Amino acid sequence: MNDARVWLAGALLFYALQVAAAPAERDLRERVGFDQHLTQSLPTELVFRAEDGARISLADSLHARPAVLVLGYLDCPNLCTAVLNGLLDSLRQVDLNAGEAFDVIVVSIAPEETPVLAAQKKAAYLQAYARPRSDAGWHFLTGDAPAIDRLASAVGFRYFFDAELGQYVHPTGIVLITPQGRIARYWFGVDFPPRELKSSLIEAANGHVGSLTDRLWLLCARYDPRTGTYGPLVIDIMRAGALLSVVLLAGWLVVLHRRGAQRQPVSRP
Repeated sequence: MNDARVWLAGALLFYALQVAAAPAERDLRERVGFDQHLTQSLPTELVFRAEDGARISLADSLHARPAVLVLGYLDCPNLCTAVLNGLLDSLRQVDLNAGEAFDVIVVSIAPEETPVLAAQKKAAYLQAYARPRSDAGWHFLTGDAPAIDRLASAVGFRYFFDAELGQYVHPTGIVLITPQGRIARYWFGVDFPPRELKSSLIEAANGHVGSLTDRLWLLCARYDPRTGTYGPLVIDIMRAGALLSVVLLAGWLVVLHRRGAQRQPVSRP
């Protein structure tokens, strides 16, 4: 009984602490997210830096074929790499070739990042992609803050720089773009099923715009300001677990109490 009470008290305290943190999370959700701007045209006149340092417009990375747009930053210690790796893994299972059927455009949201770093990233992903003549289909762009902000605003990518952590706080996902530069579809999270991704690329190639994507996917990449990392529904799972523990332990205590009352000897006059 004493152990049960200790567990119950601990679960209640944990749940109370999680509830107390909820307002901060709500504020974070208001600052970070992906707003779906389907059919909107990208500002393709924006100028960025290619991997060799040359200044090119966003339109120069669109070659009359659909594109997969990825916003993040190249030196990200958290999920940016997971997004790119998830995309790479999916594209390797798709029988469409980057540079022929579509392009991959990775744009850094960190204005301090350089073409040198972009070139290193591109070389690594080209090697991992391992398909001939795909060099022209992968673009790792860096740029100045005004251009980055305008592109992020156009695709609904809300983020900010956390000076205390020294990191950018941002959502995760990819955006499919039609050959005409219009937003065709969003994929949230870090997992992109190959069959569905291929179908979406073909639809985007034909100028078709998909429907709104379930926003629940954003929860798969929630930023935790207390640890500076991301995790799959960690906070919600922990809260649900704590609440479930409270319910189960409370029920267990009730059962134990009733059993104890039934076992007590009846006093005779």
